[in-house]
Amino acid sequence: MRHVLCASLAVTFLATGCGSAVKMSRVRDDYAAVDQQQTKRLVVVTSPSPNRDPVIGELWAVIARRYVNQNRDFIAKESRVEEGRFEPRSACTEGIEGVLHLEPRAATLREKGAEVGVFAQLVRCPDGEEIWAAESGGSWGSDNDLFASQREQYVSELGEAVGPWVVPSFQLLKATLETLPNPVLDDEDVIEKIELGE
Repeated sequence: MRHVLCASLAVTFLATGCGSAVKMSRVRDDYAAVDQQQTKRLVVVTSPSPNRDPVIGELWAVIARRYVNQNRDFIAKESRVEEGRFEPRSACTEGIEGVLHLEPRAATLREKGAEVGVFAQLVRCPDGEEIWAAESGGSWGSDNDLFASQREQYVSELGEAVGPWVVPSFQLLKATLETLPNPVLDDEDVIEKIELGE
């Protein structure tokens, strides 16, 4: 389990020099013995943001699904936004072994950027037990040349309203999801992951 602290995080707006915004992360002690082999196929679900802006939930769900497919060894099969109070096990359907739930804790546009925060949790489907959790937050600028193509892609897919949220959201979710443990995939899992095409 990694804990990354950045002293300037709390007061520095539009910080880009801070290595991570992760305030807390935890993984079950028995992860290697239990979930590393059994919890690979996920659904990503985002709850509504505090300001009830629907574009944030949709953007976060898609970013998280793509991130775990491209940068972690999970097979995230779908993503969606869930309105109202959400019980993670309610998203467990056939072929889904775990639920990655994102609960926005902060989402405020500022001049040239946004302040965002999230509580994220991975829950296993059979018993609803938490496997991993993390809490992160920070402020980032909306314009960053390194993320220009990503911003263009998400605006094209989800509409102009997501534009100022793309860079701060990606920075937040990347830092958070990097603390996820990695499952072990067998050959069939690898083929399934490749066939997702993300």
